[in-house]
Amino acid sequence: QVQLVESGGGLVQLGGSLRLSCAASGSIFSINTMGWYRQAPGKQRELVATITSAGIINYADSVKGRFTISRGNGKSTTYLQMNSLKPEDTAVYYCNLKFLMLTTPYDYWGPGTEVTVSS
Repeated sequence: QVQLVESGGGLVQLGGSLRLSCAASGSIFSINTMGWYRQAPGKQRELVATITSAGIINYADSVKGRFTISRGNGKSTTYLQMNSLKPEDTAVYYCNLKFLMLTTPYDYWGPGTEVTVSS
């Protein structure tokens, strides 16, 4: 069983920064994609950024130039550095891990960490 645990959320003022962390544990295939998604009140969950085990990165247009995703050396952790935060970044941020083992897809989510940006 795989578990994801996020940390680092909180309340920050407009223009501030936060760093989210996600640690995965359990049986994880080494070739995988970790990422961050967010869900604001009344809205659908949306992609923020993803990073593959090979280091290929993808960002949502809304966070390009402000957010940076990275992975730890052990490949089972991921970080999201969020700078120049805006009120529209307020959401619950979820860590995600995806991998394919043989022909079976696996998709895991963390419980989420709340980020609030005040103006």
